[in-house]
Amino acid sequence: MNLAVNNQSLALAFGLVLIGLFIGYREKLGIDKDMIIGVIRAIIQLVIVGYLLKSVFRLNIVWVTLALMLVIIVNASYNAMKRSNGLSKAWPISFLAIFVSTGVTLGVLVAAGAIRLIPAQMIPITGMIASNAMVAIGLCYKNMNQTFHDQRQQVLEKLALGADLKDASMSIVRTSIKTGMQPTVDSAKTVGIVSLPGMMSGLIFAGVDPVHAIKYQIMVTFMLLSTTSISAVIACYLAYRQYYNERKQLI
Repeated sequence: MNLAVNNQSLALAFGLVLIGLFIGYREKLGIDKDMIIGVIRAIIQLVIVGYLLKSVFRLNIVWVTLALMLVIIVNASYNAMKRSNGLSKAWPISFLAIFVSTGVTLGVLVAAGAIRLIPAQMIPITGMIASNAMVAIGLCYKNMNQTFHDQRQQVLEKLALGADLKDASMSIVRTSIKTGMQPTVDSAKTVGIVSLPGMMSGLIFAGVDPVHAIKYQIMVTFMLLSTTSISAVIACYLAYRQYYNERKQLI
């Protein structure tokens, strides 16, 4: 199956963006500027990254591959931090959570022989893993901010009755971890039924045996579940203490 995307088809596809802009304007959502900036950034970033990856794949140098993987993790951490609404130490917490979850998942895949330490495999998969961890951590932060605000009185009562910070916060931490993991869990439940995964479909379009494409997609599902669970746990268990001051009082 040959797929061709030329300048004309891209221009016509831009009409889909105009639909989104019209809806945002009509409903007064206030996202018009963000949508325009997002589209422009996406085009510029994809062009730059596309040519960069082409060169990196051709070089096939380990340290360059690792450097680009680190850049992906740093950017994912920065974007996750922005979801924290000013939470103290949000960037180092996000970085540690994404770095560890990505490292563990990639380490297992490489050790199992599922992927090789080459840029054509490591960089795209790192992007998939880190982006899912970023979303999970962002949801964790959002839920913790909201829940600590809504349940402030309950937390204060627990502290007044002698509970330590962990006991007073545990229900919020667990709910936040679940919130961060939920999109990935829901995606795993509906993959192949509601959504046709891009990786599997792309491999089939490229002429790969569907059985091999299915195996790769199952691997992707496993690695995303691993990454989101590890990153959500690390982020939540490190972040909840930032809602208290040095005197163990709720901020």
